[in-house]
Amino acid sequence: MITSVLVANRGEIACRVFSTCRESGIRTVAVHSDADANALHARVADAAVRLPGAAPADTYLRGDLIVKAAVAAGADAVHPGYGFLSENADFARAVRDAGLVWIGPPPEAIEAMASKTRAKELMGIAPLTDVTEADLPVLVKAAAGGGGRGMRVVRRLADLDAELTAARAEAASAFGDGEVFVEPYVVDGRHVEVQILADTHGTVWALGTRDCSLQRRHQKVIEEAPAPGLTPGLTAELHDLAVRAARAVDYVGAGTVEFLVADGTAHFLEMNTRLQVEHPVTEAVFGIDLVALQLRIAEGHALDDHPPRARGHAVEARLYAEDPANGWAPQTGRLHRLAVPDGIRLDTGYTGGDDIGVHYDPMLAKAVAHAPTRAEAVRRLAGALERAAIHGPVTNRDLLVRSLRHEEFTSGRMDTGFYDRHLAALTEPAPDPLAPLAAALADASTRAGRFGGWRNLPSQPQVKRYAVAGEEHEVRYGHTRTGLTAEGVRVVHAGPDRVVLEADGVQRPFDIARYGDHVHVNTTRLTALPRFPDPTTQHAPGSLLAPMPGTVVRVAEGLTEGTTVQAGQPLLWLEAMKMEHRITAPVTGRLTALPAGLGRQVEMGALLAVVESD
Repeated sequence: MITSVLVANRGEIACRVFSTCRESGIRTVAVHSDADANALHARVADAAVRLPGAAPADTYLRGDLIVKAAVAAGADAVHPGYGFLSENADFARAVRDAGLVWIGPPPEAIEAMASKTRAKELMGIAPLTDVTEADLPVLVKAAAGGGGRGMRVVRRLADLDAELTAARAEAASAFGDGEVFVEPYVVDGRHVEVQILADTHGTVWALGTRDCSLQRRHQKVIEEAPAPGLTPGLTAELHDLAVRAARAVDYVGAGTVEFLVADGTAHFLEMNTRLQVEHPVTEAVFGIDLVALQLRIAEGHALDDHPPRARGHAVEARLYAEDPANGWAPQTGRLHRLAVPDGIRLDTGYTGGDDIGVHYDPMLAKAVAHAPTRAEAVRRLAGALERAAIHGPVTNRDLLVRSLRHEEFTSGRMDTGFYDRHLAALTEPAPDPLAPLAAALADASTRAGRFGGWRNLPSQPQVKRYAVAGEEHEVRYGHTRTGLTAEGVRVVHAGPDRVVLEADGVQRPFDIARYGDHVHVNTTRLTALPRFPDPTTQHAPGSLLAPMPGTVVRVAEGLTEGTTVQAGQPLLWLEAMKMEHRITAPVTGRLTALPAGLGRQVEMGALLAVVESD
């Protein structure tokens, strides 16, 4: 029997595994980097072991340190989570060699399937080698790992070498393995996958299908089970292929076989030899706990001959600290509050007061809704996200709500090109027009008592300015004997935490939360602006500012001050939250300043370079 489990991972998945372990009476052990010393997964575990450093290569990718941590903490089993070393056969062997139970597939199965190149060979599919114009577009892909890292779409042959270099660097940083390959890029297909579960007694379950077509940067955003609109014949084919892949490598444990479906045909993508981020939708539909079943399988127990019956529909949305309207730029800072309405499952590695740093993936949480029908599940999740309290940096919450309510999604006609087609419309600013006024009145209510007695003469209107979704809003209000007033509305109530306004006979409440210059009014995030802008914040024309905190990991070869550059030319690469972000010249001209050198860590808004236009 397993009595103590170390999770060789961090954040949400570590907390998720710990939850099942606690329910099963199993002791939990966390590992954490220095950047994660106060992270939720390190706080909730029964014991925690430090991995010195912050970069993944020095911490969560150090299998030797993790095995030592498990032995030192008295764990008798290791769960790899997903990402990092979860598909690393050498790590699985090291765990077993240390006398510990490996809660995952055999190392031989990982080797056969964790490398996407070898997996394709096993399924009879050869990667592209000599790419020609006729092959375009193509996809450059990391052989190890997943999550969209080390992946690039190439539409021009001239870009292939540069994208191969970038993909290798990103894959090495994320997975410790820089191997990449090239395959045909299926345009606007659906991403459909099958959850499998296999025991050591020869039983393999195919647990339905999932649709994961809504993706950004090849990383999933919204997932659901079962995949809508598949014919019974295609569903049966997907199940058969998934079971065939599992049996081909004597698979044990939880895994996922992924496909692109286009024109009714299934194209094998890969097999992920681990638990997937989106596993909760399968759990909801089948009424099971996949982590608990992983533990039972690792202990040698047999599965039933057939899986339980699927019931209803489940939808999951990944909440990211990122700005979809600004190139999906990751966001950092203090997460003050995170709460969703009752009835929604929330898997997260954060709680109110935690800091979102630059070192790891920007996913904050996964929200999951389950209902008897797809339409009900989608409606329930969209409504819950709309009412959720998410106070802190910019997130993709509004994008998720709009995506779930988009006609193409509600009708089940989405594909992997969804955001390519609709991102501009989905990120169009649409702030509540009364939110800035509510924020100003709440602020004024805290100061009203500090003023002297009211005069008979009417006072001048007060003016406050707020930035909302990149746009500036100015509001005016006044003080009277009876309280605060504003043109066009009746102020029913104004307090520091709640304001009620009446417009056209309809009263609307606004909950207010204030954190320094940032104000959250219901679900609208505002920034209070000073009356007079600070002249020191002005930058010369052509200035390139860091879109997020990060590290300069590459500078274009031969780039120095005085170099002539072309509009769109890559100048340097910034790494933040496990992604590389290319900084390009805004115009054709001369590079007049390059203060951000290789290896430099920069804050958001820091000056990276200046290009003077011709």
